Amino acid sequence: MRFAIVGNPESPHLEPLLARVERKAAELGISLVFEPSLATDGRRESAPLEEIGEDVALVLTLGGDGTLLRAARVAAPLGIPVLGCNLGRLGFLTLVPTDELEAAMSSVASGEYDLEERLTLRIEVRVNGSDAPESKSFHAINDAVIHKSGFARLISYRVLADDDVVGQYSADGIILATATGSTAYSLSAGGPIVSPTMEGIVATPISPHTLAVRPVVFPGDTRISVELLSGDHDLQLTVDGQRGCPLSVGDRVQVVRSRHPVRLVRLPDYSFFTVLRRKLHWGDVRTHPYPGSGGGAHG
Repeated sequence: MRFAIVGNPESPHLEPLLARVERKAAELGISLVFEPSLATDGRRESAPLEEIGEDVALVLTLGGDGTLLRAARVAAPLGIPVLGCNLGRLGFLTLVPTDELEAAMSSVASGEYDLEERLTLRIEVRVNGSDAPESKSFHAINDAVIHKSGFARLISYRVLADDDVVGQYSADGIILATATGSTAYSLSAGGPIVSPTMEGIVATPISPHTLAVRPVVFPGDTRISVELLSGDHDLQLTVDGQRGCPLSVGDRVQVVRSRHPVRLVRLPDYSFFTVLRRKLHWGDVRTHPYPGSGGGAHG
C-alpha cells in the first residue's frame, strides 16, 4: 500500500507530524511519497502532486481545508481517495484531529472506513458569450464565485438553468457551490446546508439588491450559466478560494457537473452531522452557548 502525503509547509506543527506519519507507515508496511515541498532534505521520496500515479491508494493531507481542496482537485480525476488531518482552525473537510492520526492510518490500512463520492464542478469561461471551445476551464470541489475584486459595487447578471432563464439580478456576486461547499462561503452568504452526498448545485447570490432573491438548489445534472451584463471592471472568477481568472462584461460562466467526483474517506464516529455539531455548534444555542453568554440557559 502506498500513500501520497500533501501538507502545508508553513505550519509549525507539520514536521513533527510528518515524523509520526513515517513511523506509523513503517509499522504498517505502507510506502510514502511526499510532495516536493515536504522533502527538501532529499531523504524522502518525492513527486509533484500532479504526477502521483494510480498506484497510490490514498492521498493524506496535513493542513487545513485549503490543503485538502488543493490535493482533491488532482486526486479526483484519478479516483484516489483523500483523507485530511486538520492543522488549521475550523477544518470542516479535514476531519481527523492530530492526536488521532495514527489510528486513522491504521483504519485505512485495515480497510475499516467508508468512501463518500461527492459531486464536483467543471467551470468553463466563455469569453464574450462565445459557443466556441472554452478558453479557460477549472475544476471545483467547493465552489465557483463570481465577484468584484475591487470596490464593492453591484454586478448585474442573468442566471440560466439549462436554457431556462432563472432571473436577472443585481448583487455583489454569486456563489455556485456543491453540497460539499454548502458549508463554506455559501453558508456565510445565507445559503442552505446541503447533506454532502446529495447531488445538487447551490446558487447563492451575494448581498442581492432585493429581498426577493434567495438561494436556489438545482439538480446536479443542471447546466448553470451566468451571463455578465454589467459591472464595469475588476470582475473576477474565484474557484475554491484558490484559483481563478479575470472576467469581463459579456462573458458567460458555465458550471456543470464534473465527470470526476471526489472520493473522501470517512471513518467511524465522523458523520456529517457530528461534524456540524462539533465544529459549527449546530443545534440548540442553549446546548452550545455563544462566547460571553456565561453558559446560562434561557426559557
